[in-house]
Amino acid sequence: MLTDDRRLELSDVLRPIAPPREISNIYTADQRRRLLDVVHAEGPWKLIIAQHFASADELMATMSGAFPEGFTPSLDLFLTPTFRGYLAEYGTVLYPELHDCFYNAGFIEHAKSYWNAQYAKPEMMLFNINGPCANRDPGHLDSPSFRGVRHSNAPTWLCSVMGKSGLFTEYLIKMAQVITWFSLDEGSGFTYWPDGPLKPPARVLPPIDNRGVVVQNEMMVHRGEANGPLEQQVPAGLAFDTLFAGDPADRDQWVLKNGDDVIARHHTNELRFLVHWSAEVFGDFAELKKNMDGSDDITIERAIGMMVDDLKSKGITLDVPSEPLHDPQFIGALNAAYDLGGPSSYPEEAPISAFQFA
Repeated sequence: MLTDDRRLELSDVLRPIAPPREISNIYTADQRRRLLDVVHAEGPWKLIIAQHFASADELMATMSGAFPEGFTPSLDLFLTPTFRGYLAEYGTVLYPELHDCFYNAGFIEHAKSYWNAQYAKPEMMLFNINGPCANRDPGHLDSPSFRGVRHSNAPTWLCSVMGKSGLFTEYLIKMAQVITWFSLDEGSGFTYWPDGPLKPPARVLPPIDNRGVVVQNEMMVHRGEANGPLEQQVPAGLAFDTLFAGDPADRDQWVLKNGDDVIARHHTNELRFLVHWSAEVFGDFAELKKNMDGSDDITIERAIGMMVDDLKSKGITLDVPSEPLHDPQFIGALNAAYDLGGPSSYPEEAPISAFQFA
């Protein structure tokens, strides 16, 4: 159990370089149409949690929050109909028709200005998409990147725990995101904790249609909010292999499918569509070179060793298993040592969607 002082110390770690900057009219109508057309044509798309996590322990390592004593969380608890795909990876746009969306001069200037930096390099672009949807996420961090340890070579849980620990600041790759929402829902916004999760939250207020933020989401606890009619937020039959796809007969119709069975259908106007653009940022040329040439990288083994040694100095002894990246007990123990228990408060207008505890 963490002491109050230790929780405050960890809360102060989770603060972005600057508060999110709200921006509007981010994409043109033509860009929005092309983004949606790619998602419509190139699916089907998998659930977010089906893509990124193999166990509840791996998922919980990216999240905060406490559960009833004796309750063991499972992935089913977090099963909500939010789907994801990638539009650009490794600095490369994957769909030529989105070239101007990814290699976006305005976004690059936003990223540099946010960090007061000389250089920025577009790195990745993804989307999240859903119809009416519950949100049981108590607050999470996006996967931070470190020189030598990042989402391309390490599991999400490890990058997240490294971020929460505060031990790897000198290896942290500066990142900035331009995150945009397209949603007509009058009650669904974005909750974030710019001063740490034990301080009061803030919101981007709805409606959030072609509005967004410039932000460092790897070091700021945040969450999307539930949207759509309550009775439709978790469709009957939703499973880990449920897929989301465009209806070939209509560019504005979308379906959730289990195999050949359609379990839900939505019009474009019912969607909450998030586009997440991310750039690496470099204060000067020396930092750019260091990030690119690998001369000051950290290894996965050294990162785990540093956390184990840090905990040993605090009286917590962890034995490193033979497969530490996928050992549920080790993952859970390492996360618990750096998890402060979740945000202290939520906006009245944006509570966590109800859990159903068995």
